[in-house]
Amino acid sequence: MSTLEIIVEDLKTLPPPKLADAAGYIHRLKEEVTWAGRLAALERSTAILTEAEGKELERIIEDGCEKIDPRDW
Repeated sequence: MSTLEIIVEDLKTLPPPKLADAAGYIHRLKEEVTWAGRLAALERSTAILTEAEGKELERIIEDGCEKIDPRDW
């Protein structure tokens, strides 16, 4: 029997309040995994641009993204 099957069988024996507790715990574990993945991706992308590249990117964003074209409204 796999770990998942054992867990499912154990869950089947729990009363509803404990089953709700287990569901909450599983949900929190899932959020932690998702958060950890997001944090790891952010850490991998930290400082991937040189200072010059960062300034150029900032200039491009300011020049191209911070203008409002009244014809678009």
